[in-house]
Amino acid sequence: MKITLSVIKADIGGYVGHSESHPDVIAKGEECMAKAKRDGLLVDYHVTKCGDDLQLI
Repeated sequence: MKITLSVIKADIGGYVGHSESHPDVIAKGEECMAKAKRDGLLVDYHVTKCGDDLQLI
């Protein structure tokens, strides 16, 4: 089985300056990635953040 590892880093803009991401944005990322896994598009995923940057792995 071939696997492709994709990392998407998005500078989504800060909730409080550049130091934080809005919790609803993180939740939406989780929701979309979970749906993609349920639909068989992903084997696994991880949603994380660093300041105002969202990472979808």
